[in-house]
Amino acid sequence: MKLKISLLSALIGTASIVFAQNGKSEKQEIAHEMQKSMVDELLKPWYPAAIDTADGGFLSTFTFDFKPTGNQDKMIVTQARHVWSNSKAAELFPGKKYYMKGARHGFEFLRDKLWDKQYGGFYIFTDKQGNPKQRGFAPKEAYGNSFAIYALAAYYQASGDTSALNLAKQGFWWLEKHAHDPVYKGYYQHMQRDGTPIVRDATIKSTAETGYKDQNSSIHLLESFTELYGVWPDKLLKTRLQEMLLLVRDKITNDKGNLILFFQPDWTPVSYRDSSLAVYKQHHSLDHISYGHNVETAYLMLEASHALGIEDDAKTLQVGKKMVDDALDNGWDNKVGGFYDEGYYFKDKPGLTITEDTKNWWAQAEGLNTLLIMAAKYPQDKHQYFDKFKTLWQYTQTYLIDHEHGDWYQGGIDKQPQYKTALKGQIWKGTYHTFRALMNCVMQLDPDKIPPIAPKKVKFVKATGTLTWQASTDNKRVLGYNIYSNGKRIGFTPLNYFMAGKEVKGKLTVQAIDLAGNQSVLSK
Repeated sequence: MKLKISLLSALIGTASIVFAQNGKSEKQEIAHEMQKSMVDELLKPWYPAAIDTADGGFLSTFTFDFKPTGNQDKMIVTQARHVWSNSKAAELFPGKKYYMKGARHGFEFLRDKLWDKQYGGFYIFTDKQGNPKQRGFAPKEAYGNSFAIYALAAYYQASGDTSALNLAKQGFWWLEKHAHDPVYKGYYQHMQRDGTPIVRDATIKSTAETGYKDQNSSIHLLESFTELYGVWPDKLLKTRLQEMLLLVRDKITNDKGNLILFFQPDWTPVSYRDSSLAVYKQHHSLDHISYGHNVETAYLMLEASHALGIEDDAKTLQVGKKMVDDALDNGWDNKVGGFYDEGYYFKDKPGLTITEDTKNWWAQAEGLNTLLIMAAKYPQDKHQYFDKFKTLWQYTQTYLIDHEHGDWYQGGIDKQPQYKTALKGQIWKGTYHTFRALMNCVMQLDPDKIPPIAPKKVKFVKATGTLTWQASTDNKRVLGYNIYSNGKRIGFTPLNYFMAGKEVKGKLTVQAIDLAGNQSVLSK
């Protein structure tokens, strides 16, 4: 099986045909707008300014006009996402050396400060200097560890630094040993420092999520395993990736196309629909419809399915479409555009009730990417995905992007004008959602369909286990190389050599991949 680096590469060819009917100039104009905004209004304000040259890692908190503020405590999720963003930016813009420098800098903080040297796994919080600090629901969480794996895999893909890949593997194995549920499958979210899962008991408040399994950690484990599998085709990792895809698609997503938020360990849903209105309001954080997560997960499922090499995965596409359609039918602002934050089906009210009509920044970012994917797959659908995409992009430019100071407001200022002077950066807000969305949208709107030249002069030195080849060329830029042994993928590297090992058997071949996911033919 030949694995493509991204779901987007599978859709771009279709998208180029679909969007032609809307006019080539329009498509390229939007791509140009997004590219410019991505560079000038997102990346430039953040990097390299966010690199903490004093204590390592990245600064987390910035005012609306991008001045560092507060105590600058550090969380694994924020730090990992900045590593991921810098790694991807380094691939896109190799001339800007501070991206790779920032990615390396952030990786060292993950390795030296956030990884628990005694028990393994990544701490959730530290102070600015990297000293562990108690905050949140538990000392260790699968959610935070998933983003560490995600970042480390991306940094390896960009740099070829095998120490980062090895740490990603350790993170995966740590989760496997401590958080994976061999009986009911999936992963426990909350753990003690030594990795022992926290069991929910009478001492835990009913409003707390502690001890529950949940959709949020599950969808991001799916995401991180997809990223890791792209650079490390391990058999167990593939099994867990398949397991998470089926759990998210078939159990966590309900018949309406909505994600159930929390579960008992045996995946019994946590629901307050049959409770009184007062009880529901008290527990609404545990049981509501999150339209942003729905549209995001539609993309993450399709990306995972594609990484697994599942051809024409009709079931996953069907569920993903249902998730997006429900969000458009029930959670979309038909006046100015944008996805609402929350809704709910109350037992004593007909239909759906929007309970939070605000529009947070990350949901709109994820919506842009997913709407384009659906437009490519269903050009004639009644939901008019491409028109919705254009409406959402206009909404984003009008109510979310701060054209004066840079970055996006935390929420649309049509609903929350106070966000004009709110924090631009905080431990839950960096560049991950927005950068990924803009990058993916540009690749879909202005696709590169030319594959790289196949690697030449492939040579294997058995004495050292080293495989070398002449670097490939591409019309834009080669991302890296997949390594195959007798047609089975055994690794990836962005370099032009690979330590295949002395024990490797069979014919070794190499395949070049570019930034758009186009693949060369295999080396001869």
